[in-house]
Amino acid sequence: MTTTPFYEQFGDHQAAVAAALQSLIKNNIIPRIWGQDHTVWHPDPTEISNRLGWLTSAAAMRDNIPQMKEFAQSLRADGYTHAVLLGMGGSSLAPELFSRVFSLDHDGLSLEILDTTDADTIRIMAERLDPARTCFIVSTKSGSTVETLSAFRLFYNWVAANQPDTEAGRAFMAITDPGSGLENLAHAYNFRAIFLNDPNIGGRYSVLSYFGLLPAALIGVDVSLLLDRAEAIIGANRLAAAHNPGLRLGAALAVLAQAGRDKLTLLVSPGLANLGDWVEQLVAESTGKNGQGILPVVGEMVGSPAAYGSDRAFVYLQLGSDNRYGEMLPALAQAGHPTITLHLNDRYDLGGHFFLWEMATAVAGHLLGIHPFDQPDVESAKLQARKLVQVYQETGQLPEAVMPPPDAAALQTFLAQAQPGDYVALHAYLPPSLEMDAALELLRLHIRTQTGCATTVGYGPRFLHSTGQLHKGDRGNGLFIQLVSAAAQDVPIPDVAGRSASSITFGVLKVAQALGDAAALQAANRRLIRFYLTDDLVEQIRHLT
Repeated sequence: MTTTPFYEQFGDHQAAVAAALQSLIKNNIIPRIWGQDHTVWHPDPTEISNRLGWLTSAAAMRDNIPQMKEFAQSLRADGYTHAVLLGMGGSSLAPELFSRVFSLDHDGLSLEILDTTDADTIRIMAERLDPARTCFIVSTKSGSTVETLSAFRLFYNWVAANQPDTEAGRAFMAITDPGSGLENLAHAYNFRAIFLNDPNIGGRYSVLSYFGLLPAALIGVDVSLLLDRAEAIIGANRLAAAHNPGLRLGAALAVLAQAGRDKLTLLVSPGLANLGDWVEQLVAESTGKNGQGILPVVGEMVGSPAAYGSDRAFVYLQLGSDNRYGEMLPALAQAGHPTITLHLNDRYDLGGHFFLWEMATAVAGHLLGIHPFDQPDVESAKLQARKLVQVYQETGQLPEAVMPPPDAAALQTFLAQAQPGDYVALHAYLPPSLEMDAALELLRLHIRTQTGCATTVGYGPRFLHSTGQLHKGDRGNGLFIQLVSAAAQDVPIPDVAGRSASSITFGVLKVAQALGDAAALQAANRRLIRFYLTDDLVEQIRHLT
């Protein structure tokens, strides 16, 4: 058993955090969580009693390590060099993290993530990959995720076009819950393997299950060592004492949010890649409901202490000897901003930090009086998008929507509504690229400078499976800027895998998802402005600054 290095400077909030810790200990919250007592969060056990498998998933996965290793070896023996994971949200964020942190120096498959409906991104990926050397992980808990199944149908046809149709299924594997539609589909199309996950684990808590660990094994991560580090922290998180790290972190997150410090600004060592994105989904989707929410702020350009409002709290996720943010933390604390440093000795400490954040989120949910395992507002955008897709399939066109071109003056007028404690979220239904990342980052900086507000950015529809819950479920203090582009070259979605007939394209689906999300935001009385981009997308983003 060990504890993670945890350094804190809470300033004026120190006494409140200490009092919360004592209350948690007095009320036996840690023993009750481990006893799977749903009343820690809600009198009704719905989506709690069947969502606590994450507490024991690390230990349960031990017996599956040999199977995963042998499976990875069989893929390499059959000549596969690349794997593409088709998934969204909890199915994609941890595999993406493993790929970016570990794949460059491990002897395994090269792993890429496809979590978009952007036609240009999908088309370029298909043009770049070798069908004879590429396998696919179809990953969805529900087995019905529209983005994932649409991509499966496309890539099944792509594989089948280059080999006998009867063999195409051998390039695919499934990760899903028992009895899901994907399990049935995998049997029908003769997938190479089906990995049935513990159904008592929610998507965003599933990193230490097949959803995270199978992709890790395929790229050569030492899964046994990763679980060793997880179980060390799990032992510390069983303690009903103030030095329980998950208890401490959860108490701090909740107390600071209740004091108005609800913009959880994450500073991440470069060697930890997109760990912030994984934390973002876990915290935002778990806490953003019932008029509350902790907003993780990920990837925002670092500023001076004066650049931040009084709604900020900072967490530095520090890897090894990296100290790029070490000098700024004392200055932030001196300016009154609470700070926490969580230290990882090496990359394998990620195993422990996954569980640390899961426990902290569960504890914070208790203190905030919310249910941290459901996502009641995620379905609203999906429902609106499904209606629009149905309209398109019946009429051949989407309903008219007024989306003007980028207009800097209109944006300035919109941002003038911002008040202290608000945040501004960029919803980029655009093709992701490094150049696009840079343009959006400059726009974020411009917005923060003008408004003093925290800023976030998410590519659509990816963020709908991450921060989308918080955007509709929090206290309504967000300003939303939706940026939508059409595909340069659209890609049809096969209606059925193995056949060419198509009634909709990825381009139409992406626009329907953007329109559906806008309708859901407006139904929740959120402030929204929308722009439609054409031609040079990056230049048009720059124009807005």
